[in-house]
Amino acid sequence: MSEERVILVDEHGRPAGTAEKAAVHGMDTPLHLAFSCYVFDSDGRFLITRRADDKKTWPGVWTNSCCGHPAPGEPLTVAVARRLRQELGLTTNRVDPVLPRFRYRAVMDNGMVENEVCPVFRATTDGEPEVDEAEVADFAWTDWTEFATDVLAGRRAVSPWCRWQIEQLGPLGSRPDRWPVAEQRELPPAAIPEPGSAVP
Repeated sequence: MSEERVILVDEHGRPAGTAEKAAVHGMDTPLHLAFSCYVFDSDGRFLITRRADDKKTWPGVWTNSCCGHPAPGEPLTVAVARRLRQELGLTTNRVDPVLPRFRYRAVMDNGMVENEVCPVFRATTDGEPEVDEAEVADFAWTDWTEFATDVLAGRRAVSPWCRWQIEQLGPLGSRPDRWPVAEQRELPPAAIPEPGSAVP
């Protein structure tokens, strides 16, 4: 089985090579392409997850529904749907970009760094999670407005990227189902595969 690789990017979000995923996160993590996803069900409930306790970065911390990295040549919407199946056993009805240019850098107390160009997606599902315990320690469905309000007020602790994303999602409106969908051209260049490219 081939090693899993991530896409390195430059300051403008353009592809700058690839690296082995297992080796990319450390004290000097290079800027690379990732994604975050916020999952909602047909009743408008939001799915929060707690990261597995042995994750390299922010173990045991509550966060958004799912995060991951596209493979070289893999469209981001395909990568999001793939990761939701792998981590949460969910099949999605829609996957839409809502914060196409989100980027962050966060440092843990031990010096471990996350450094990502990380477009944010909204997804919808009719399913119930069946989690991969190597990735997800726990999950819960919750009211979006209450969750976002508690995070911004400091009443609920979440991963740093989740808090920063919620700050930027706020101006999109209080109804996640009405958040405007970004166009593909708004995504970072590295997130738009070249014509004819294929996932290895």
